Amino acid sequence: MNWPRFAATVSSALVFGIGVGAIAQGVSDVANTSHNLSVSSPGTVQAVTEVQICVFCHTPHGATNAPGAPVWNRQLSTQTYTTYTSSSLDAETIAGQLAQPAGSSKLCLSCHDGSLAIGAVNVLGGDIDVDVAMVGTGVGGVMPPGSGTQTGFTRNLDTDLGNDHPISLTYDTTLANADGELRNPATESHIDVRRPSVRPLVPLEATGPAGEAQIQCGSCHDAHIVDTGTSAGQKFLRLNRFQQSTPAQGGFSESQDIVCLGCHEKAGWATSAHADSGTADETYLSSPAATRDFPNGLPVWQAACLNCHDTHTVHGARRLLREGTDSTSTPKSGGDSATEESCYQCHTSSPVVTNASGDVRNIESDFVLARRMPIDNTDQRANLEAHDVEDADLTESRTLLGRTDLINRHAECTDCHNPHRAMKNELFSGLGSSLEGTHEHAAGHTNIASGALRGTWGVEPNFGGTSFLDLPTSYDVKQGDGGDGASSSVTATHVTREYQVCLKCHSDYGYLDNGFYPIGNRPNLEDSGGGTQSNTNNMVQYTNQAMELQAPIADRGEPGGNHRSWHPVIESTGRTAGTRNMSSSTNLFLSPWNGANIGSQTMHCSDCHGTNTANGTVVPSGNNPWGPHGSNNDFILKGTWDQATGSNNSGLCFRCHSFTNYATEQNEGDRGGFESGFGGNDDTNLHAFHAKQVNKNLRCSWCHVAVPHGWKNKALLVNLNDVGPEAGLAAGTEVNITSNAQTYDQGPYYMNAKLKILNFRTSGTWREQDCGSASGQQETGRDWMDNVCSNPP
Repeated sequence: MNWPRFAATVSSALVFGIGVGAIAQGVSDVANTSHNLSVSSPGTVQAVTEVQICVFCHTPHGATNAPGAPVWNRQLSTQTYTTYTSSSLDAETIAGQLAQPAGSSKLCLSCHDGSLAIGAVNVLGGDIDVDVAMVGTGVGGVMPPGSGTQTGFTRNLDTDLGNDHPISLTYDTTLANADGELRNPATESHIDVRRPSVRPLVPLEATGPAGEAQIQCGSCHDAHIVDTGTSAGQKFLRLNRFQQSTPAQGGFSESQDIVCLGCHEKAGWATSAHADSGTADETYLSSPAATRDFPNGLPVWQAACLNCHDTHTVHGARRLLREGTDSTSTPKSGGDSATEESCYQCHTSSPVVTNASGDVRNIESDFVLARRMPIDNTDQRANLEAHDVEDADLTESRTLLGRTDLINRHAECTDCHNPHRAMKNELFSGLGSSLEGTHEHAAGHTNIASGALRGTWGVEPNFGGTSFLDLPTSYDVKQGDGGDGASSSVTATHVTREYQVCLKCHSDYGYLDNGFYPIGNRPNLEDSGGGTQSNTNNMVQYTNQAMELQAPIADRGEPGGNHRSWHPVIESTGRTAGTRNMSSSTNLFLSPWNGANIGSQTMHCSDCHGTNTANGTVVPSGNNPWGPHGSNNDFILKGTWDQATGSNNSGLCFRCHSFTNYATEQNEGDRGGFESGFGGNDDTNLHAFHAKQVNKNLRCSWCHVAVPHGWKNKALLVNLNDVGPEAGLAAGTEVNITSNAQTYDQGPYYMNAKLKILNFRTSGTWREQDCGSASGQQETGRDWMDNVCSNPP
């Protein structure tokens, strides 16, 4: 008996529960879907001769006796499944463990786990246990492998469901509250269990141990539906596979929103760079679109969640990340989790989307440079992706950052960026005038985080002492999304500064630090692939940037005598051009650091760290990205920094400081507009004066600390009359320097150092007798300089 219409009607009513009204232009027409397995199937898997349509799933007699099975004409798989899990899966935490598939999921898996032949039915034409002859199947008549059973482009899911959207989990208020970004089914009428007069858009199933409402395959899919409004596969989805308009934060729109948003309400998503139709307007190229079963030319904003996630993704990927493994095949097949590979679909030299303007930055190329963050599994000491987030804010435990085990230290895209919230605006609050994702590099420069860092997490250090080497006493964790127009106060609960993101790894928040120098228990250089080699600039271990960058209030401005100094990453120096007795013209500092904002401006870590830039600027060339992803220079710097820095204008310092006026004699003499803080009665620019006296360009490290984040002395000056615990010596130790050829080299802070200071003077009032040996073994002033500095190395 041929009864296709009966089966379509019964299965829709009993299994999947179609809601009232048209959804995504879908109609119940199983005959025109790939679930029509008869000889008339429009798909590639079809019967050789069998004309009945519904018989492959349903029978009015002899059906499988199983809960919720609607006159089911197939045996159910007896396989035990590996279920989806993650460290942020609250349903597993609440329940203790995830249940095996049940309800409609069990029915779907009778074909889709690849363990039973598709043509195997209970009853056909009065015969029992019939194996219908089929074509287009896999070996043994099972679901075909598609692009390969380990890829994300197959519907033979096998018994390992770890790469598939979780099912058979209880979806209730407890789960919604624990997650923080799930819609509450108690208040959202479109999420509910179907029952008389209640036909929700997202039907849950009462399959929990005590009848609790659970997510099953049928919550998202209707096995009979065909979408008449799209040129690519609708995947039997009850709701839109693609976004129809820029999403609005808040309620779910059945007509406009992608199906994922029916349950997931992601903070900041509506204005993110991946969802905003005004910015995510790149379109998919034909071949990648075909692989993904996307319409040709689909814009990124319409692909929405599906750009980065696939509910049935490649084996080995975590958090349903599309192509998120280290497999080298195309498409990827198996492998270990590699989150960055999902990002590299677009952020690479040959993206899957159009990129004529270069607006989609090529990040991948930075991660193959000589010095790079250890993002690749092979660059990480664990040789596997240690990164594992805990919640919607993508926070991570201190243990996984390396705090208690340095083998866990790593870098991952989502350590710094939250792709659900990152936006194209120069300010994370969305209030910037430029729609660039990176900070505004202009006069009045600040350290306010850019849109690229919106909604990520970081830490703010708190200090009990103000001396150099005093470690933070605690850290405040910054997380969450403040929303459009969010406060930029450093005391806000969300990230407002770039350094807050950096310091969660580059301070003792992310590792133990006993404060011993030159060797302590901090991470070693070269611990990870792509790291700077050990003993570079005499350094063996990394330093604690939170400690170095502290900006004590008492040391701001010019308090007189000696004081701490720092690059203004955490806070401004308060040392204005007037305070420094220097010119506020454009001559000493390069734009945008010169002018009226000297002393009040702040900066970003990424002003110094990032891919190589042209001489005289920290702004990346062309469409090269901002950010400390990688560089050909040690320490991921934008220019070189070593003993030779100062010999020419390629050094890092001269991306911001004038090479001509700091390292050469060109403007020596009392010339108006060239006054330096290192000036006095003899010359208003003693940098130029000294360059003339030694008859060579000055080397920065003769006088300045080798790690110039921050320092114990003013102006980042070394003082070999007062070397101390930072070099493993007693405080106040004088280092012997007796000849031109002799320098002091002790990592991490002394590299090719020469300078000895007797008196720390107010800026602009330096005298020759302020320099020299404190012990008197060498003469002071000009005579001392003649002995040890007239021809320095």
